[in-house]
Amino acid sequence: MFDEALLISELTFKAIRSSGAGGQHVNKVSSKVVLNFDLTNSQVFDEVQVDLLLKNLSTRLTSEGTLILYSDESRSQHKNKELVVKRFLELIQLGLKVPKKRKPTKVPRAVKLKRLSKKKQQADKKANRKPPEI
Repeated sequence: MFDEALLISELTFKAIRSSGAGGQHVNKVSSKVVLNFDLTNSQVFDEVQVDLLLKNLSTRLTSEGTLILYSDESRSQHKNKELVVKRFLELIQLGLKVPKKRKPTKVPRAVKLKRLSKKKQQADKKANRKPPEI
């Protein structure tokens, strides 16, 4: 499908200080890892795959076609890097999945008859609420 090692070599990482509450450790250690991947200039995917990824990951890409992911779950920078790479690879695999073509089906006859009988019951119920004609 694609060369994972070559794909990982195209990634750029940046370590920054994690946000949120914490003590002295949080204020001086850069444990949050930000992953940047430039999809439009990638050498790993062919044009068909790039188009598929651009379509499937359109909500997660910047206007320049860059995917940005980050992880600050762990206190360890190395662990965060592993987590963000794992999430990135899963995201790419999901983005490359071609959706199945939908087969249009007919509404079964029994379902149509059931709907009509329910409709008739409802009409009768409402008709019975009216005062009788004398």
